[in-house]
Amino acid sequence: MEQSTIQLKTRRGEFRAAVDGDATAPALILGNSLGTTLEMWEPQVAAFAGRFRLIRYDTRGHGGSPATPGPYSFDDLGQDVLAVLDALDVERAAFCGISMGGHTGLWLGIHAGRRFNAIAVCNSAARIGTEQAWRERAAMVRAGGAAGMRALADSAPGRWFSDGFAQTHPAVVQRAQGWIAGIAPEGYAACCEALAVSDLRGGLGRIATPTLLLAGALDPVTTVADAQAMQAGIPGARLAVVPASHLSNLEAPAAFDQAVLDFLASA
Repeated sequence: MEQSTIQLKTRRGEFRAAVDGDATAPALILGNSLGTTLEMWEPQVAAFAGRFRLIRYDTRGHGGSPATPGPYSFDDLGQDVLAVLDALDVERAAFCGISMGGHTGLWLGIHAGRRFNAIAVCNSAARIGTEQAWRERAAMVRAGGAAGMRALADSAPGRWFSDGFAQTHPAVVQRAQGWIAGIAPEGYAACCEALAVSDLRGGLGRIATPTLLLAGALDPVTTVADAQAMQAGIPGARLAVVPASHLSNLEAPAAFDQAVLDFLASA
């Protein structure tokens, strides 16, 4: 898909972004998962930009956004979202994020809910993985550099896609592997360190913004049970389950789009 990306100057650095749709429409900003770029959202652009001013951006440490020295925190990643919105003169928006991006959405709901009309937290959890595992991964990619990122790319399909999808859609899998292989090792490691220490379970009850929790029925990383646990903690949160693994927007785009758009329309 052809797209025009911009280098957006913000108070927190220059972020690579793409803006589609009617400039006067309500804004929707999308947050990518660890090891991907804003291109991960290409299957959603046509459907989402038809209703929203659609904003995609590369998370700090990823793609064309700043790979500043780590460690990062979700205070950093959440403030980056607000800085992108401010640079585009967007006072209020809806937010949708996957995995690390979904965790950023939780942070925004807890700490900056007044800026958001609705938040979709997809394939995520209030606590993702263990501190030790994230620190080990960060150390591995720092030590291994580009070769370490390629090794991660080799192992990514088993975490990101169901076996059946990987076998029948090799081009999608290979493109996703290309994203992770191209991430700056320091940026990736610094985001791992943010995930290592972030536990938002205690703040879920403070989220007053309408929230969707979308899970993949086949996701081994952030499970349906993780989404149900968040739903129990967030007042009025909705739950949707789609037939996919971790990168559900790529594996089941029609079901993903329908769930998110239905939620945004009602919120």
